Amino acid sequence: MKFFETSKQYSFKKSTYVNLRWIGIVGQLIAVNFVYLILNFKFNFLLSNLIIIFGVFSNFYLIYVYKKTQLSDRSAFVFLFLDIIQLGTLLYLTGGIVNPFVIFLLIPSVFSSSNLSFKTNSLLVSLTGILIIILTFYSTDLPLPLRDHFHVSPYYYFSIPIALIVALVFLNYFAMTFGSQSRLRKDALSKMEEVMAKEHELLSLGGQAAAAAHSLGTPLSTIKIITQDLAKQLEGNKEFEKDIELLTSQVERCNEILKRLSLNPVEEDDFIDKDLTVREYLSEIISSFKEISDKNFVFNFDQDSNPKKITKSIEIVYGLRNFIGNANKFSRGKIFINLKSDSEITEITVEDDGDGYPKDILPKIGEPYLKTSYSEAKSKTGLGLGLFIGKTLLEKNFASLNFRNSKTRSGAEVIISWRNSDLFNI
Repeated sequence: MKFFETSKQYSFKKSTYVNLRWIGIVGQLIAVNFVYLILNFKFNFLLSNLIIIFGVFSNFYLIYVYKKTQLSDRSAFVFLFLDIIQLGTLLYLTGGIVNPFVIFLLIPSVFSSSNLSFKTNSLLVSLTGILIIILTFYSTDLPLPLRDHFHVSPYYYFSIPIALIVALVFLNYFAMTFGSQSRLRKDALSKMEEVMAKEHELLSLGGQAAAAAHSLGTPLSTIKIITQDLAKQLEGNKEFEKDIELLTSQVERCNEILKRLSLNPVEEDDFIDKDLTVREYLSEIISSFKEISDKNFVFNFDQDSNPKKITKSIEIVYGLRNFIGNANKFSRGKIFINLKSDSEITEITVEDDGDGYPKDILPKIGEPYLKTSYSEAKSKTGLGLGLFIGKTLLEKNFASLNFRNSKTRSGAEVIISWRNSDLFNI
């Protein structure tokens, strides 16, 4: 079953945005009324409250009229733009750039930077920067009696908008960068979860279907061979009596297996459920690649390697398969797999004789969606998603991984190691 891909449209949750706006509106109401009624500062009190009430009505519009649970990129831009204008107008009436609350102008664009598109963020940053410049040159004075006591050098005055614009660009750049990385990692993890869901689905079928297929494989093959040979020579021919008896016994055997599975749906089978040593893990994986690849797999292991068995794990199997599959994909002709195990450590090394990891992505291996800057290597490399999935799955099972280019051969090398105390308690 193939799942639909999730939408890549930028958006954020309406309820979160509405709650943040309520916090801002309540804060503005408290600040304006406290300064006017308690501290007796003089400014345009009525118009300031009308501007705040405009924010209240726009929030009610979001709650009761705008029915979607997610704000689209365009809708988010409109409402964030209104927030910037509303707060800018309020600051215009209360001192402009020297009002200490001017710092709040940065919030709408920073809030959007990790959730919305680059184009939308750039527009909001530009509009906020323009508004900061406007408030620097055009605004009412600070409320009385502050205006009578606030006198600063022009150097200090103009340093305020410069500092705000620098902070605006700096914060938005980092929020956009981290937001982009977070989305990539989330997308990669979703793909990994989809892969593992398919593996678990196969395993859940394995209790019955795979056990039946494995158990019935030999008798059904025998039936097929015999029926081909004896198709027209069965009845009344003593020369073929033994073959007929064998065919009958195999049919009975198939019936017994099916009957046993129907009576006991959790029938276990050694092929699926048995525990394995690490060497058996690797042998099984290498055998599966040899069936589809014409390359040479060289498997070296200590004769006295730890014979202790571990529970068969989809995560470990899939993680190891990813790295061996990568070596198979990028090698010229040989893949070298080494297993070392003692009383404390179990270590697996996978090498190939290919071109190795590009130097510019080597320090970043394990991150999803990597691209090399070397033009000659671009056509030979993937997106790094397989390495990300393999690394994540194995680290989840207590493995430590080290990526490098081989010191003895031309290709890539990955070293996977476990402390035995962790590996045998999985």
